Amino acid sequence: MHVDDPDFEFVDDLGGPRNARPDTAIKGRGTARDLPNRFAKAHTEVTDDGWFVDGEPAAPPRTQVTEERARSIVSRNESPDIPFDTSINPYRGCEHGCVYCYARPSHAYLDLSPGLDFETKLFAKTNTAEMLRATLAKPGYKVSPINLGANTDPYQPIERRYALSRAVLEVMLETKHPCTIITKNAMIERDLDLLVPLAQANLVQCFLSITTLDNRVAAKMEPRASAPHRRLAAVRTLADAGVPVSVMMAPIVPGITDHEIENLLEAVRAAGAHDCHYVLMRLPREVKELFRDWLHLHFPERAAHVMSLVNQMRGGRDDDSRFGIRMRGEGVFADLIATRFNKARAKLAFPGGRVKLDTAQFTPPAKPRASSPQPDLFA
Repeated sequence: MHVDDPDFEFVDDLGGPRNARPDTAIKGRGTARDLPNRFAKAHTEVTDDGWFVDGEPAAPPRTQVTEERARSIVSRNESPDIPFDTSINPYRGCEHGCVYCYARPSHAYLDLSPGLDFETKLFAKTNTAEMLRATLAKPGYKVSPINLGANTDPYQPIERRYALSRAVLEVMLETKHPCTIITKNAMIERDLDLLVPLAQANLVQCFLSITTLDNRVAAKMEPRASAPHRRLAAVRTLADAGVPVSVMMAPIVPGITDHEIENLLEAVRAAGAHDCHYVLMRLPREVKELFRDWLHLHFPERAAHVMSLVNQMRGGRDDDSRFGIRMRGEGVFADLIATRFNKARAKLAFPGGRVKLDTAQFTPPAKPRASSPQPDLFA
């Protein structure tokens, strides 16, 4: 089922070829381009046939949500760069619209664009909690902390309607299962009634991603995520409630946000963050083209310089996907970022360290009843 979101009304198409570099930004969207996905055999372009009236408003790119039933919900990975091996993503696509999002290319598997489609055509896995219960109830299930929001944000705006992330936390609390959370949205404060008892049982650690303290940059780069000051407030709220919360400066964008490293660390330390980490911006697949477009729209005077810095840290390329390198980069500028970050972090004396969550309290949920009443005849 498709649901149009009536809450957002913004300008849509640019009135030109869909695959050309846009020359106008779309308010409230991270990209102004419907870049075709890499698997498409045919691409369409919008052209002016003479019937278009100058000044005529185009249809807005309203958010659409497709409800789906997932066949499985817990994903596993063996990446040495990621500190967790299991994760849950209740949503596909993300309305936050972060232009640099490494998850954008995954929308191509849905025959959709990693551009505007990624932030306007979303999918909600409405049976998330049901599938999680089924997974945790399997014989021989081995407990390890499950991360909520490894690919797309679990607290993006449509969570207000669907509450799928909240449903996951309810299962975690019921079964005493450890979990971690990564988000850019202050909406996480809504679930303090679940997070506090989870924290008291040493079953949760939260990570707020804060890329910049500049509201103007954030509005362009991650338009529908919470503003930086609201994320800082959420860090304070969680910390004051006794919920362990760390901050990810993720990503650091060279030439755009790297000058904020020391100030951002000071701000999150003052807000009560347990620790702070960083990730260098990655530009996999279609993201590199979308990011170049974004630079030319919002920072044309420094676009060439920014990409030069990116290339210097990525072996002369826009991206380097090698394990051990992709999160940090290499070269003189990457080393400088690491040195600055580590020195500032040490000076501020964060409590530090990843919280070791308790896996011994887990109690499997009751097995779901069969959908048919027939087995009751033999009970």
